[in-house]
Amino acid sequence: MKEETIAGWVAISPWLIGFVIFTAGPFLASLYFSFTKYDVLNPPEWVGLDNYQRLLTRDRLFPLALRNTFIFAIMYVPLHIITALGVAMLLDKARHLKGVFRTAFYLPAITPAVATAYLWVWILNPNDGVVNQFLRALHLPAPGWTVDPFWTKPTIVISSIWTMGAAMIMFLAALQGVPKDLYEAATLDGANSWQRFRGITLPLISGVTFFVATISIISSLNVFTQGYVMFDKDGGPEGSALFVVMYLFKRAFGSGYFQMGYASAIAWMLFLIILVVTFIQFKFSSRWVYYEHDTR
Repeated sequence: MKEETIAGWVAISPWLIGFVIFTAGPFLASLYFSFTKYDVLNPPEWVGLDNYQRLLTRDRLFPLALRNTFIFAIMYVPLHIITALGVAMLLDKARHLKGVFRTAFYLPAITPAVATAYLWVWILNPNDGVVNQFLRALHLPAPGWTVDPFWTKPTIVISSIWTMGAAMIMFLAALQGVPKDLYEAATLDGANSWQRFRGITLPLISGVTFFVATISIISSLNVFTQGYVMFDKDGGPEGSALFVVMYLFKRAFGSGYFQMGYASAIAWMLFLIILVVTFIQFKFSSRWVYYEHDTR
């Protein structure tokens, strides 16, 4: 038994070493640095809760970044779930070339995020972008996608929803796991398509929906690449695309900043917000999430 235990520890030692060096170590270090004034070049100076107090009371950009992040999450998460579920339902009904369509819809999810962002900058260019050329051809208003503060967050939402391949695959797997005889029985009882969807499909895929919603909320609160590439680290027009992680990056690595202690405080504040939001999700999940063998 002892030899088996030693062999087990040896087997997982690469993961343990990587976890300590690249995850646990930086995690604890950032917690310490959040209570210090640290610029990398000089030793950290302990300042206690000053970084957090400044963040919550004296920083004018953090509330803006937090508001932008929440607005983006509110716009993105429902659309992401609805789009992924809608595409999955279409693929579930497809009779021909299902594998081809599945691959086509999944490809954006594995395309590098920077390349995707640049692609959408070109597509949504206010002057000669494909979308605005099409709208002008129809004599419709052409929004200033990347220059109008009103349209910056919808622009990022559109570019983010395009990469819904992973969620689509999960929904497709869940849909294929719903017993077909339930639909047949409901049809015999006179249920229409909407009643079958609401009474059978939604409850039986609610576990996957909950998982997708949780992951989508966490990823939306950590939005960075699209905003940084499409609107630079300053957040675009009037700071309308300045998100919390972008502001963190700006404080940590921006020209003339290198405020690692303050950036660590921003990171931990975001972590606490995500922790609270996730806790609330799990707290209320029992009211709408159904599992087949759930005895509650």
